[in-house]
Amino acid sequence: MKRIVTMQDISCIGKCSLTVALPIISAMGIETAVIPTAVLSTHTGFQNFTFRDLTEDIQGIIDHWKKENFHLDAVYSGYLGSVKQIELVKELFRQFHPALKVVDPAMADDGRLYTGFDEKFVEAMRKLCAEADVIMPNLTEACFLTGRQYEADADETLIRQIMKELGQRGTGRVVMTGVRTSAGRLGALCYDAQKDSYTSYENERIDAHFHGTGDIFASCMTGALVRGYSMENALKLAVDYTLECIRETMKEPEHNWYGVNFEAAIPFLVKELEDNTRR
Repeated sequence: MKRIVTMQDISCIGKCSLTVALPIISAMGIETAVIPTAVLSTHTGFQNFTFRDLTEDIQGIIDHWKKENFHLDAVYSGYLGSVKQIELVKELFRQFHPALKVVDPAMADDGRLYTGFDEKFVEAMRKLCAEADVIMPNLTEACFLTGRQYEADADETLIRQIMKELGQRGTGRVVMTGVRTSAGRLGALCYDAQKDSYTSYENERIDAHFHGTGDIFASCMTGALVRGYSMENALKLAVDYTLECIRETMKEPEHNWYGVNFEAAIPFLVKELEDNTRR
């Protein structure tokens, strides 16, 4: 069985980070190892949440795994809370080479860095992304990584330029989520630096915003790549599954605001995987 380790925080309630990565990747038939970077009572969209940093535990976990001679097929990082944690992801990359290196540089949205992050953190994230095989930023994160001014209404031509610049900095493949097309649809775009080529997939755009959809997309995308999907098919699966999660959420008249019902969409994901196996 393939094995992925995902390193990010866990919100005890919140439907994001490890709370979604673990069940989604597991449902894809992949053993999911976890390195929690912090434990929060809820995600940061709530007020008065509790927070416990676990940075000091991480090196010991890595050392133990090496002694046990564990094999990893992919290292997938999500939200990281400090430069020290970024350096520990690099350590994972080194210790478990040639595992696929996947980085979701979760640090910004809507033109702003998340609370607690600064230029020092952005620079450290740039260096981490340069070592990755695949990165999955949103537009805001891509702008911070390239030092560009954020443009909320950036068209696909500009987005392609930004992605190519990220590829030239060392990243193998750059996947941008939340790309809107002229037809009013929504999807994802990938730039392959080695081939100097783009791959895209789009589907229906639902006029709603939910926390955690980026984590769902990244988890599904990572699982698909480890299962051997082509980039084109991985994009399709991740976009379609994320959309199905939103659809399942919208079925509830009084759905929660803090995340999507990804659990209800897992049968859809499993069926898609089974159908792909039969093709």
